[in-house]
Amino acid sequence: MFLDAGVHCLIEKPLAATLPEAEALIRLADERRCVLQVGHIERFNPAVMEAARHIQNPRFIEVNRLGPYDPRVAGTGVVMDLMIHDLDIVLFLVGQPVTRVEAFGAKVLSDHEDIAKVRLHFANGCIADLSASRISLKKYRTIRIFQKDAYLSLDYAKPQLAVYRKKGPAIRSLSDIEYLKPKLSKKEPLALELDHFLQCVREGKTPLVSGKHGRDALELAREVLDHLRVHA
Repeated sequence: MFLDAGVHCLIEKPLAATLPEAEALIRLADERRCVLQVGHIERFNPAVMEAARHIQNPRFIEVNRLGPYDPRVAGTGVVMDLMIHDLDIVLFLVGQPVTRVEAFGAKVLSDHEDIAKVRLHFANGCIADLSASRISLKKYRTIRIFQKDAYLSLDYAKPQLAVYRKKGPAIRSLSDIEYLKPKLSKKEPLALELDHFLQCVREGKTPLVSGKHGRDALELAREVLDHLRVHA
């Protein structure tokens, strides 16, 4: 194993197939003093990186990730294939523990869930609704974040971000709502991710998406799958 040999690693999501395997990788990286970064590439999406600067105590989040069916990934369900990206993003943006999970889904074209709908309840009262499907004719990857006095609309694919917020204490017309469309980096998320990994290796820093973050996303995805087995 590379980590056992003292080699810094960037591991594609999910970090591992099981939680014990993920925890073993994290321990090994700590023991060998290796950088362990997990490939949750949407963290490096310029729209997500900019949105994080505007988010303060989100109250409601709505996520949609839809795409065409790909037989090459028929061996796994849509939660581990697609939704795990958004589970990681929501955990990152809210920054609070999940206290309750509701999940529903259906098998349509494969032996695993091809569509899933999830509601997450967080300790601070935030609610996140996530939808993932791989039986859509078009790709559609968006997230909307609502917080006091502001609303953010993000398109992963373009990428694009719009911020709407109150200008003053009261809204009497649409002119009392400020609209911002921040200028985003044109650099590809993959390039940003690789640059960050190399910087962490050179400087001995903890990655933005550490082994712990990868483990947390995996744990939540597993909990979602447990609920899906009950309701599917």
